[in-house]
Amino acid sequence: MTNYQKLDQLKQKLDSYRPLPVEIVKNLHEDLVLRWTYNSNAIEGNTLTLKETKVALEGITVGGKTMREHSEVINHREAIFFVEDLVKKKEPLTEWQIKSIHQLILKNIDDANAGIYRKINVIISGADHTPPDAIQVEGDMNKFINWYKNEAIALHPVERAARVHSDFVKIHPFVDGNGRTSRLLMNLELMKDGFPPVVLPVEKRLKYYESLDTAHTKNSYDMFISLIADTVESGFKPYWHVLGVKE
Repeated sequence: MTNYQKLDQLKQKLDSYRPLPVEIVKNLHEDLVLRWTYNSNAIEGNTLTLKETKVALEGITVGGKTMREHSEVINHREAIFFVEDLVKKKEPLTEWQIKSIHQLILKNIDDANAGIYRKINVIISGADHTPPDAIQVEGDMNKFINWYKNEAIALHPVERAARVHSDFVKIHPFVDGNGRTSRLLMNLELMKDGFPPVVLPVEKRLKYYESLDTAHTKNSYDMFISLIADTVESGFKPYWHVLGVKE
């Protein structure tokens, strides 16, 4: 089982330094937005490098890259800002929040499908799991929100965040942009509870996909939750670095 006690201790340690100095918060935030945007987009096949993503976030067009790839970068940053606003409100997850995040992800890319549940059946290439028929999506999303309101509250924040991610992406409610949306939703949950957000490195894409597929086809979440817990632990490192704290 995942060792949540260690994560709780790391969180307590970080809390003891709060409120963090303004310039440290700004520095960490810029770094986070860049790494989160780069890795989340790269997992989905965006070819901009980390440095190119930084340039694109500054509003400069990178030669030889598509407008879609540039839009994905700008949209993802806007979605992070939106999630951060939701964190401040500390409200439970709703379908409106999910659709709003998704709408930002597909803005100027596929406006017709942005924030709208799919009307077609889809296959996830390379996965054993087949998402439910389009006709079931609405009902499955209702069940997902009910599970969140009634059962998820009892889970440790890290487990709850991982389950929100995996259960949402299992439904695959949108035609496109489900992966990015699921990682934003996972981090919305973590940040509401004061944990640093997860930045899943693109290098772990294979392990990430395999553990998700195991969760979806075998109902076995341990591998996926363990991957998320390890990545949450890594999320504390930038804080210790800027604070000059020994781990």
